[in-house]
Amino acid sequence: MRNLRRLFLLLAIACAVQAQTWDTSGNSKLSGTYYFRQVIYVLGDQYGDLSEAVSLYGNITFDGNGHYSLTQNQWVYNDTSSGAGTLSTTGTYSISASGYGFMSNPYTGDSIYGLVSQNGIFVGSSTDNSSGAYNDLLIAAPLASPLPTASTFSGTYVFSDLDLVGVETGQPGGMLSMMFSLTADGACHLSSTIVTGYVGTSATPYTQSASFPTCLFSNGAAVITFPTNGTLIQGQKYLYFSKDGNFVFGGSPYTGYNPWDMIVGVKVASGTPTFSGLFYQAGIDEVGGDLDTYFGSLAATSSGAILGHQRLEDLFGSPAAQDSTYTDTVKLTSTYTYSTGTSRYAVGAGGAIRIGSGIGPYLGLSVALQAPTQASIAAIAGTSVFVNPQGIVNAASWAPFTAGIAPGELLTIYNSANLSADTVVSGIPFPTTLDQVQVSIGGLPAPIYYVSPTQISVVVPYGVTGPIAMIQVTNQGSLSNAVPVFVNSSAAGVFTQNANGLGYGATEHNATGAIVNAASPAVIGETVAVYVTGLGAVTTPIADGAAGIVSDSVGTYTAYIGTSPGTAVLATVVYAGLAPNLSGLYQMDITIPSGLTAGDNYLYIYGPDAYNSQSLIPISTSTGSSSLVPSAPAAVTTPSNHPAGRTKVDPKSNRGKPTPRSAIGKIVQ
Repeated sequence: MRNLRRLFLLLAIACAVQAQTWDTSGNSKLSGTYYFRQVIYVLGDQYGDLSEAVSLYGNITFDGNGHYSLTQNQWVYNDTSSGAGTLSTTGTYSISASGYGFMSNPYTGDSIYGLVSQNGIFVGSSTDNSSGAYNDLLIAAPLASPLPTASTFSGTYVFSDLDLVGVETGQPGGMLSMMFSLTADGACHLSSTIVTGYVGTSATPYTQSASFPTCLFSNGAAVITFPTNGTLIQGQKYLYFSKDGNFVFGGSPYTGYNPWDMIVGVKVASGTPTFSGLFYQAGIDEVGGDLDTYFGSLAATSSGAILGHQRLEDLFGSPAAQDSTYTDTVKLTSTYTYSTGTSRYAVGAGGAIRIGSGIGPYLGLSVALQAPTQASIAAIAGTSVFVNPQGIVNAASWAPFTAGIAPGELLTIYNSANLSADTVVSGIPFPTTLDQVQVSIGGLPAPIYYVSPTQISVVVPYGVTGPIAMIQVTNQGSLSNAVPVFVNSSAAGVFTQNANGLGYGATEHNATGAIVNAASPAVIGETVAVYVTGLGAVTTPIADGAAGIVSDSVGTYTAYIGTSPGTAVLATVVYAGLAPNLSGLYQMDITIPSGLTAGDNYLYIYGPDAYNSQSLIPISTSTGSSSLVPSAPAAVTTPSNHPAGRTKVDPKSNRGKPTPRSAIGKIVQ
């Protein structure tokens, strides 16, 4: 990887212990009257069947100071009854300078975590709900003044619709995932459309012709009625518009057909398609009756690479709330659409909005909205020493800032301002003061690896506890803004040879210390050392910032290798713990399993509460020397977080121990 300064960036520490409260300096980002829709799905049994489903929609008014009131319509289905009604209630919210925050759930009382985009739209999910028994998704958009009319609905829109038609029988496996386009003339005349989608666990697409849906406007919302002539879509749909008319969302009313759906749409136009920058996202996924909902962020490059994060609630996971970081690729067509193996996407509004629809059997719906600019965040923060909340990332994987941090993790903070007067790199052990710069994480002094005026790198103290910690920098006595982050027990990130979280991981052949790359791939049966950060607490503790020793991670880590989640093969993890003689780094010694495809494969790493699928490892299907193969682990079964399975994993045994490698310098420097 390139030099240390690029890869390990620094923070700084405020010595005073801080109260671990959320930053509310961005509360004014939610102000005024909004349209909203929320869908809630309550798990009923171990098979994924539902006991209750709820749709809420109506007006919500934010006061700009942390309080809201709403009047909502609601339709509730449960095991014994169903019915419609209205509810008036109040609640609270807390939004940070970046737009990251939470609001109280009007239906359950839990917190809905999410983000406010550049255009003021809030998307979120109750990923960490106290009962651990339901999934949900909420979207809220500022209501335009004057109210939207038929003239607002003009141009061509692409829609994604996710519909739980099986909810009356308790079965999310009957879900519909569909995509279609509509052209409106600004006078509520709509074109015919062809709807394509998937039903339940089937990978076979369905096609439905919907001839000339009718349209009218009421109280600023469009009411679209589709003909009842097909499998995928029918009946009324309420559509709410963003202020600029480029984003649409909604679903069926309680008097409609299957009123537990969610629709998102984006206006597309002519011109050169683009999709790059930082986006805030949320969505719903369903595979074989296993439902999850999520919020998060993603960073897209101009070359089409994506680094993404989702904080998801999977009720079959343990714990149910987990972080997932991943890579993806955008290949936009001239129609502003593209597909991956699991989803179809449409991009509009000059590249500022993306919507997604699942491809069977991977059903789902997603929306990604352009994030607020760094300049707008700095203006809200109002401090000369500025920590960019969007620039706090895992120093190995560069996982987006919404991913939680873990004790012992090496963090990078970049795109910030006035963090230090000079550029200075420390030696091991890392100090807690470097060039008159200090960093506080959760009120504890953080060991500093590197400082510069715009970016710094630090190690998360082992004593940091959650669920929330504040990060703050002090430069020559001047305090930065305080940035809240969620704290996990694990946040595994693989260092990559490109030093950007993409491509080949920082991996060595254990037998020789040589770097694993296309010219020297990993061989079936050999054990390789993968260099990572974020494996959390260890069995033999060390001082913050000290050189690593041979010490296993407290949490259990599982690895899979494959060209896709469905083909991934379980690999034996011989060791997962500190990297000897290095600070802030861990290593995983992994034995390459048989049954792989030659060439580039993904490395999937599962920790106690986080999953990483970013890095590649090149594989040769030749058989390695038997001397490289450790004894077999005892009773390893498919874990619950396998890319294609959901059963528990047994603890590993017969672990080997790592050998310190001087070759690591070739990778991380």
